[in-house]
Amino acid sequence: MSGIFTLIKKDAETKARLGIVHLGHGDVETPAFMPVGTNATVKGIYHDKIKEIGYKIILANTYHLYLRPGMEVLDKFKGVHNFSSWDRNILTDSGGFQVFSLSGLRKISEKGVSFQSHIDGSKHIFTPEKVVDIQAVIGSDIAMCLDVCTPPDIGYREAKKAWEITKNWAARSIEERNRLEDSFHGNLFGIIQGNFYEDLRKESAETLSQMDFPGIAIGGLSVGEEKSRFNHFLAYTAEYTTYEKPRYVMGIGSPDYIFEAVENGIDLFDCVLATRMARNGTVFTDDGPLVLKKAVHKFDPSPLMEGCRCTACRKYSRAYMHHLIKCNEMLGGMLATEHNLTYLYDLMCRIRKSIEEGNFKSFKKSYLERYYGK
Repeated sequence: MSGIFTLIKKDAETKARLGIVHLGHGDVETPAFMPVGTNATVKGIYHDKIKEIGYKIILANTYHLYLRPGMEVLDKFKGVHNFSSWDRNILTDSGGFQVFSLSGLRKISEKGVSFQSHIDGSKHIFTPEKVVDIQAVIGSDIAMCLDVCTPPDIGYREAKKAWEITKNWAARSIEERNRLEDSFHGNLFGIIQGNFYEDLRKESAETLSQMDFPGIAIGGLSVGEEKSRFNHFLAYTAEYTTYEKPRYVMGIGSPDYIFEAVENGIDLFDCVLATRMARNGTVFTDDGPLVLKKAVHKFDPSPLMEGCRCTACRKYSRAYMHHLIKCNEMLGGMLATEHNLTYLYDLMCRIRKSIEEGNFKSFKKSYLERYYGK
């Protein structure tokens, strides 16, 4: 064990690995997918059902919780765990990506980032210190430090400046965490940046790996770049990122991206894809995505996927799910959400088993060939 991470087994043919991340609200077996619950709720599903599926960690978002319900409310409830009745782990994003997404509503400087709320236009500022303070109030088990997230295809000079600010903010975040001492109970992760420039990526990965973070996130990927570019820079960045700490990649949730991350030794990842797809009537199956709005399902008595343990597959037909989605019934989205999260949880169990049994590479090949019909 090194810090919060215990390595269980390395795959012989790839960089895939089995591990355990030790957190304040229980251990998490890795590699693990984490459902996204931006506003302290995973859309369309009860927390108890998420626990029943087996998840030990979900995400919430610093930017959104800061704006609503606000720090006074969360402080009153002594954190988001009590507020939302979720007694397992919570990872909070720093809000850096959300602020980046505001585009014209924000301004970045060495001090921090000033922005206008997307809700009411009110003006705010996030500094590295303030973001750590906010996550201390939230009670995050894993907290992310503030970073500068950049879009693909920016110039080298702009990318270098963004990385230098991110590096400075990382050091200030550590100082603030240390200053808070006992009032900060989580694990602060640094975030690698560097855009799509190899020398900046290498420098960022090596620098942050040596800093006093118990875990490292690989940021700046899955921001609109083509898949081949994602694959290259994920593998390249992971090569220079410490293997002694848990490694997290943000924003990946389709099977091909999940397998790519696992093959490169990534331990944690998240994405809104599973729940967003579900609300729009598309579900995962081993034979690829199933679009429930299609007329072909109107009379189909079969389950979404044979052998799946979710409520929809145990109790309802594709025909009924087709009906619910076509009628925009809330139950349709809820059942599809439970199915997709169950599917991804069980897929991660299958992936971990393949690493344990030493056949990850062949499992990846056969799974993706079936899923994508190749």
